[in-house]
Amino acid sequence: MASQLFNLIEKIINTGTLRVKDATGTITTFGDGTGDPIAVRFTDSEAEKLIARDPALALGEMYMQGRFQMEEGNIYDFLSLVRRNTLAIVFSPLMAARLFWRTGLAQLQTRLPINRNRKNVSHHYDLTPPLFSLFLDEDWQYSCAYFDPPDISLDEAQLAKKRHIAAKLRLNEGQRLLEIGSGWGGLSMYIAEMAGVDCTGITLSHEQLAISADRAAKRGLSDKVRFELQDYRTMKAKPFDRIVSVGMFEHVGIGRYQNFFDKCFELLDDDGVMVLHSIGRDVAAHGFNNPFIEKYIFPGGYIPSLAEVLPAVEKSGLLVRDIEILQMHYAYTLRAWRERFVARKEEAIKLYDEQFFRMWEFYLAGSEMAFEWDKMFIFQMQLSKSQFATPNNRRYMFEAEDKLKAAEANRAPLEPVAFS
Repeated sequence: MASQLFNLIEKIINTGTLRVKDATGTITTFGDGTGDPIAVRFTDSEAEKLIARDPALALGEMYMQGRFQMEEGNIYDFLSLVRRNTLAIVFSPLMAARLFWRTGLAQLQTRLPINRNRKNVSHHYDLTPPLFSLFLDEDWQYSCAYFDPPDISLDEAQLAKKRHIAAKLRLNEGQRLLEIGSGWGGLSMYIAEMAGVDCTGITLSHEQLAISADRAAKRGLSDKVRFELQDYRTMKAKPFDRIVSVGMFEHVGIGRYQNFFDKCFELLDDDGVMVLHSIGRDVAAHGFNNPFIEKYIFPGGYIPSLAEVLPAVEKSGLLVRDIEILQMHYAYTLRAWRERFVARKEEAIKLYDEQFFRMWEFYLAGSEMAFEWDKMFIFQMQLSKSQFATPNNRRYMFEAEDKLKAAEANRAPLEPVAFS
């Protein structure tokens, strides 16, 4: 094994049991011998060197290429073992320099006046739709579910998420709602059916637009729910009573937060309410997208801290009426996605190939690990222009959820998402 990687692993793995077979077939055991053993294998010495130089990027690449393989346990088990042992790791000078460079580059790119949003969205969301059918719930909700109570199924948790958000919006029949980043249309359709609200969803994904419009038409909702290929920044419309955005803010970028909230202020009625649902991070965490995720999965992504978001909210004139932190809910969501995806491995390989399967397995496992160990979370922020737009207590949210849950019994079952 390359001595540089050997020394790195020896510094990291203090607890647990990790057996590493290098390219020559030599097996070395690290850790204190506790827990279920995890065994990995390198197929070539160059893979060892690449990971030693840049583990944040190369580990995922080598796994994706089949040059770093699991022999006992799975990739999530390995990543969790490493992360549990590196909560206080001291970076080498090279790693520290690379960390500084990536942080600076991310901060620069997210502030450049170059619109790559449509290209970045297409890179991920315009993948073949059958891929998403392998692991998402029946409504194709591609954002954090709400596991309350914690032992419910993924489908139940995604329904609970929609219900939870709808309750915070204080919906009434006849209102007009804008959904920024409408995905495959499930949230807008839920709101239209459950509350009689007129919904406009905007997206930058051609695939999502086609599927969501088809779904609304098949449910007879075309008069109440419409979807548009539209960038929020150039949208012109009469102010909406309600605005909701779920899982889109991570693509905005810190340099554009002020523009985002200024535009939301413009598009929100004076008595309106907005709910923003986004991934968040601890302010001390790295201010750049994971390099593997950036290169292969979500180019241009940026996970905000609340300290970065709130100044832009306040400067826009919007008032923060409520903030809720959802801890671990995304870890549970990602675990369900990963388990479903792995269970349908052969189908995923037929859609693309085995390298693509491993790439997505690594993405799902790494993301799950991040929400379990890296202080990442979901925040739901309720905003308004007026301090009187929402009550001065939270009882109304719980009451609204109870009413929605009771009404769901009369909602027609969802049909399977159709795609060509």
